[in-house]
Order: sequence, then structure tokens, then C-alpha cells
Amino acid sequence: MCGIAGVYDYGFSRNPQVTPELLTRMSDRMIHRGPDDAGFGISRNGQCGLTFRRLAIVDLSPAGHQPMSTPDGRFTIVFNGEIYNHLEIRQELEAKGYQYRSRSDTETILYAYTEWGEECFKKFLGMFAIAIWDEESKEVFIIRDRIGIKPLYYTNPDGRFLWASEIKVLLEHPTVKTEFNEGALPHYLSLLMPPAPETMFKGINKLEAGHSLRISSKGDITKKRWWSLLDAGPLADSLTENEAVDDLRFLLRRSIKDRMMSDVPFGVFLSGGIDSSLNVALMSELMDRPVQTFTVGFTELEKYNELSYARQIAEKFKTNHHEILIDSKTAQDKLSDLAWHEDEPNGDPVCIPLYFVSKLARDNGTIVVQVGEGSDEEFLGYPWMIRDLKFRSKYWKQYVPKAIRRAGYLATKPFIKHPLMREYLRRYSEGEEFFWGGAVAFTEEHKAKLFRNYSKERHSSYRFPELWHREINERYPNSEYQQRMMYLEFQQRLPQMLLMRVDKVSMATSIEARVPFLDHRIVEYAFRMPMHIKLGKKMEPKYILKKASEGILPYEHIYRKKQGFAAPVAEWLKKDLKPMFDEYLASSRIVRDYLDLNSIKALQEEHLSGIRKNADLLWSLLNLMLWERRYFG
Repeated sequence: MCGIAGVYDYGFSRNPQVTPELLTRMSDRMIHRGPDDAGFGISRNGQCGLTFRRLAIVDLSPAGHQPMSTPDGRFTIVFNGEIYNHLEIRQELEAKGYQYRSRSDTETILYAYTEWGEECFKKFLGMFAIAIWDEESKEVFIIRDRIGIKPLYYTNPDGRFLWASEIKVLLEHPTVKTEFNEGALPHYLSLLMPPAPETMFKGINKLEAGHSLRISSKGDITKKRWWSLLDAGPLADSLTENEAVDDLRFLLRRSIKDRMMSDVPFGVFLSGGIDSSLNVALMSELMDRPVQTFTVGFTELEKYNELSYARQIAEKFKTNHHEILIDSKTAQDKLSDLAWHEDEPNGDPVCIPLYFVSKLARDNGTIVVQVGEGSDEEFLGYPWMIRDLKFRSKYWKQYVPKAIRRAGYLATKPFIKHPLMREYLRRYSEGEEFFWGGAVAFTEEHKAKLFRNYSKERHSSYRFPELWHREINERYPNSEYQQRMMYLEFQQRLPQMLLMRVDKVSMATSIEARVPFLDHRIVEYAFRMPMHIKLGKKMEPKYILKKASEGILPYEHIYRKKQGFAAPVAEWLKKDLKPMFDEYLASSRIVRDYLDLNSIKALQEEHLSGIRKNADLLWSLLNLMLWERRYFG
């Protein structure tokens, strides 16, 4: 796990401005991503510079230093992530005559790229963001892993291309302006993170998951999609439940074993839920010493805690267990720093406990942890997913004439109190797609009141889910609706919000988080799994994963009511965080310039009085304002 960055002055052949001082400044801005080592390199023509911060995990010797070049000097790489099958590929390359100077996976990437070109990335199992300079063709090639576990941002001002693991690193370049992207605001408020390639900074993009980009010496940019979930194959109609149980156990054991590749101490974030508990149980099978487990809880509002369940798993599997308790004051003191580390406002309150449990691991000498992200998105583990599947199946009848649908919506709207239900009916009346993803905060009705000079063309987020539904319609026309939901989650909520939460917050404390449920072989298998296998006859969330857990985890632990990893922001916003919210609201230029202050205050008053639970909406606004102050002053 590391941080990478670079500059290519392709338009300044006579006077390139890539200097050691610039590269060092960019590197130092992300020292938290790699406190163990730093390095930079500049091409022979002076136009391209690569810089790097290292968190040493595989091959701790100086031989793993980056940037790393091939012996002939043609290719130079900076790499963030891990390739879990690098030793297997190394054997193949050594048989072809390649001679290694290190034990690192970085060197395997270099030689694999030399041997097979871009096709080599299809061989890799892992998470990665990579940049390679070609001294011969004078091209830069960047690529991001299949699922989007590792971030990669870029910008292309006149005559210059820059990339980095974090946006704040790009802002160190004197030609990159810190400008607010007004167009991304409505999408952040609805989807809690702008969909790729947009960011909240004007002119700065994020490379989409499963994509690569090549920039030529003339500045021509070629972007490719090198992996898609829609290429997973047809629905496995003949799959039986017993086969699925056996397959899942095999796939998970293999994935967890692969992610134990490390030359430094590793452990598990144990929330007490089924996903993290499976990580502990299956890791313990492979170890002759106790698993290191880490759990966070709250000193107030114990209904948010899963400490007792985490302790039960820790006791059963005899782990070396660590806990930390936090309160609202402790959390509030870190909110500004979290806004800085996250690069873009992240409306997920789990960032708070995740930071403190990450720091707990680091303070106890654990550098690598396995986490449970992705399981719910693959196996429909959220109750709202089942609710939405049932609702659409029963009520979403598009053959009803649009005029009748619209009249029905207008007639029933005043009597429906729940904003999301009204939003579903609005989509139905307009003939829009039903499912937009699992992170919709501000509905289109909310935004009509919230934005000054609202217009559907400027402020609706419909075009993104419409695009994703159109893709699956065209490339996977016989898909089940549960597959559509999974695809949309893997397009937006998972890579843009949840995985960026994991990466940015864990790296803030200089630890590496690995996600065994997001091994692409498991992801593709889950996508091909029919709904009756995945959910069972009674449409139970995560049914097949629970069946696969039987005999591994205690039965009562598997089938307890899902609680979820959360933070008590609803209560904090009523009391401890209210002064902060009011202060930021009064001084926010974004609110003043684009939003309606009275609408926000009305949402806040509804929440304070208990009329309506608006915590998600207020929390996303608070994080927007925290981010605004940290980056724009």
C-alpha cells in the first residue's frame, strides 16, 4: 500500500517544468500513505516525473523502492496496491528468462507488462492503481483495478497531464486550481459522491474502476474499459444450493488466504457481523497463532454497539482482541481532519468509527487488516434491497399509460409521508428507472426545494442510473433485477463511497485494508448466481452466504438480526454537533451561492423536533461544509 503521483509535461518539450522540488512536495503531501520510504524519478527528456510514498508490506528491503525501472530503462513504474498472485506469475516470467532483483510484486508487474503489454493486468489478482512511463514511446499508461479498491485521480491542464492517489496531491502543482465543481453538487447530495469520472473539484477527474488510460507524447488521451461485471458470463440457471454453498466456502477460503500475503503483522476489523466474523473464522483456520482483531464502540448510545457480538467471536476463535470506545467529543475533534483525508465530502458516517479502529490497529503494531466490504452488495444483505425487489415486482407496471401514472402520483402524493416512497412514485409517474442505488439521500423532490433556480436538466441525477441500466439492458438483456441492483451498486455506491471510505480513512492512519469479499472471482460468481439461490424461497437477505457460514460460525450468530456498522450521528446532530452545524451553515459560501438556507433549517427543525428523521440529509450537508472549509477556507 502506497501513494503514487506524477507529472507529464508533454506540451513543454523545450522547457519542461518537472523538478525534484515539485515531486518531493507532491510526495510529502501524502506521507500518511507511505511513511516508510519515498522516491522520485525524472525521464531522460525531463518531461515526465514520477513520485512515490511507500508503506512497506512485501519485501521490506530497499530492493522494493520505487520508482522502479526495467534493466534496460524502458519502463518505469509507480504502483499502489498488492498483487496477491505475483509469485505464480513470477515463476512464469523467470521461466522466460527474466532475472529478478527483489521479492516485490512491483517487479513482477514491470516484467509482465514488458512481456504481455496491457493484457498482463487480466492475469493479476489484487487491488491496484499503477502508472508506467515508456521511455521509448514517450507515453504514460495508468490503470485502476477491476472493482475500484485503489483510487486514482488525474487532471489535464493545457500541455500537462498529472495523476495521483489523492486529489490534494494534484493541488500541490502550481497550475492546478482549487475550484469548486458546481455541476457535481446535486449528484453528491443525491448519491453521496459524484459518479466517476466527476469529482467535486472542477477539472479533476477520477479514473473509473476497471479502466485504463494512455496519454501520448502529443497529449492524445485514450481511455479503455478493461474489465466489466457484465462480462462475468450468463446466469447460472442450473446451480444448486448445495453447489453454491461449497463454491462459496472454497472461494472465500482462497481469497482470505491470498490476502494474508504480508511481511508485516496483519489482522481483522471485527464488527461482530457475519462478514467480519467469517474473516476471523477462516483466517484462524490458516494460522498457528491468534488472529489480531480490532473493534470500535461508543461510550454513549450503546444501541449502536456490536461489542458483545464481536467479543463472542473473539472468544470462540481465541483471538488477540483489542477494543476502543469513542464519544461525540472525540469524534467531533477529528471531523475536519477526516474531511481533508477523504478528498471529497463523504456522506457516510461510518468514516468516524473506521478512523478510530484503524488507529487502534496501527497503535498496536498491525499494518494490514482484512475488512468485510462488498458482501452486502454481492449477496443482497440489506433489508432495503429486499424491500425494493418486492416493491418493484408488485407495483412497477410500465404498461400503464404515463398520463394515468402521473395523475395517480399527484393524487396520492399529499398522503404519503415517507420521502423515499414519494420519490419511487415520482420515478414511476415519469417513466424513470426504479432503482438508482442504495445511497440516495436527497430525492429529486428535496432538491427542487433545496436548490435556488432549480431545473431538472441541471440538478437531476437521473442520467447516471439511466446510463447504467441502459448498459445492462444492452449487454445483459436477460438479467434478473437483483443483478441490475448489484451492477448499479458496483458502479456507484461501492467504488465511489464505500471503498473510498476504506482507502482514505485507513490510509490516514498508515495501514492497509484488504477486501476478501471483493476478489473479482467471488464478485463474478455472485453476479451469475440466480436470485432463488442467493435469497432462498423466502427472499432472505444474504441467504446463501448464511448457509455457507453454517458449521463455521455459531448458528445463533449467523441468524441474529442484522444491525450494521454505524455511528450515532442522528443523536449527535440533535445535541453535540448542533453548534458546529449552525456555525458552518452560517458561514458556508456553497450554501449562500447555491442552496436555500430556509430549506436546510426546515430539515434541521424537523429532525430536532422528531417529526422526521433527517440525519442522513443533515450529515451529508455537514460533511459538504466541513470539506468546503478545509479546502476552500
